[in-house]
Amino acid sequence: MRALARSLPEAITELDAEGSADGATGVAGDVVVHLAEGPHPDRALGRALAVARRHGARTVHVLAEPGTRAVGTVARRAEAFADPPHVWEVRGAELTRAAATPAAPVLVVDPYETFPEAVALLVAGGAEALVEDGVLVGEVMGLEVARWVDEDPGRLEVGVGRHDREAFELLHGHLPPAAALAQVIDTVRAHRQPGAEHHPLNRLALERWLRRSVMARPEAIGVRHLAPADPPVPRTGVKDPRPAVAVGVDLDDRSVVVVTSTGIDIDLVPFAADARLRHDPRARLVVVVPERDAHAVTRDLAVALRVPAEVSTVPEGWREWAHSGAPVP
Repeated sequence: MRALARSLPEAITELDAEGSADGATGVAGDVVVHLAEGPHPDRALGRALAVARRHGARTVHVLAEPGTRAVGTVARRAEAFADPPHVWEVRGAELTRAAATPAAPVLVVDPYETFPEAVALLVAGGAEALVEDGVLVGEVMGLEVARWVDEDPGRLEVGVGRHDREAFELLHGHLPPAAALAQVIDTVRAHRQPGAEHHPLNRLALERWLRRSVMARPEAIGVRHLAPADPPVPRTGVKDPRPAVAVGVDLDDRSVVVVTSTGIDIDLVPFAADARLRHDPRARLVVVVPERDAHAVTRDLAVALRVPAEVSTVPEGWREWAHSGAPVP
């Protein structure tokens, strides 16, 4: 990163730098430079902007290698900010301006028409059926319990994530699909309850559990109706804690994009802005987090967007909303 910084317009020769699992970040006066690496380089923008705000820097440069989805995604997200960061492709020792990758089109798939038998099985077992990026999944309180595998022939695999589905098939492949699904749903539901003892099954996919709760009580954030929606980039699995997306209309019948997250995610606002771009660039954007997770950097970045977002908080008891019996689309 220090070597590449010399090729920037500022020709930076000295950086106060530190490394992390996401790459390296350096500060030189009022300039921040971030080299995106690691397993999720597309999440680089939030870190770079957070460091810039901490140091009062006015100029932000993000560097990423071409050939990955990161550089085009980061360039697209940068354009959502009123004072956009500079995004560069790293080609050897040279830097070139990165081109923004267009947002992916939204796939409109009716699960009841496309996967009628699988959906009937999921609903009968007590799971919610939804399609994300064209793939049918079954969820219980936001946690995936089954997924349609589009092979020949296609089939519904049962389990929490890919590895669990493979293990379940080895151990319980003899069970009829309905019995297998019921076994997994009962196990997940027992742990996916407000006040349940700590367990991996109630710590995974909290952002999707929060989305499920907000869909049951949309009026709590000033929204009339919400439905699950595709994220701006696909999740890599149930252990990938990306925010969850929903779309709908607010109390004034305006289009709204809602993005839910838990914990401190410094890339939440760039992700949310990207979700709005994919679904409706003119929509109202609401970022929803538990009260204790409403970090100042989230609020600062929300108002720094070209079209600012709102940060809405929910109280500690938000998990109970999903069990209120309210209809959920």
